[in-house]
Amino acid sequence: QVEQVLRSGHRIIVFPNGTRKEVSSDGKTVTVTFFNGDIKQIMPDQRVIYYYADAKTTHTTYPDGLEILQFPNNQIEKHYPDGRKEITFPDQTIKNLFLDGREESIFPDGTIIRVQLDGSKIIEFNNGQREVHTAEFKRREYPDGTIKTVYSNGHQETRYTSGRVRVKDTDGNVIMDTTT
Repeated sequence: QVEQVLRSGHRIIVFPNGTRKEVSSDGKTVTVTFFNGDIKQIMPDQRVIYYYADAKTTHTTYPDGLEILQFPNNQIEKHYPDGRKEITFPDQTIKNLFLDGREESIFPDGTIIRVQLDGSKIIEFNNGQREVHTAEFKRREYPDGTIKTVYSNGHQETRYTSGRVRVKDTDGNVIMDTTT
């Protein structure tokens, strides 16, 4: 290895394999440029920034344990010390993955999908409508209080705020329609 010390106190070390290490005069910033093009920086605030040249991906680790990965397609992943993950996709959709297995996706239009531990989904639309998906049924709740449920066997039931209930069979034929 060859070490060069500049007047400023900045040190440059070149290793036989082509790896280059630069250390600031105060020793608080270290940059290592590896022979494969990867770059590792240790910053004064103890952040470690690693750039993977082949993948064009940057991985930043903070002293508190937070890790942020930035991919070339503009996807950003945050891995929190508590195990939670937040992924921001190129279209700005945000997906949160919780340690207990729950998931939450927030779409640019304001729609939110929550996946529960039992596999059921709750979808909240920006127009005030809400859907619940389970293995047994899919139910849409409208802002006016109307609730439409489609069961896994194909039967449909619509309950209106007026008290009216309409039931359809699997072919869409009305088999019951009440008014109050």
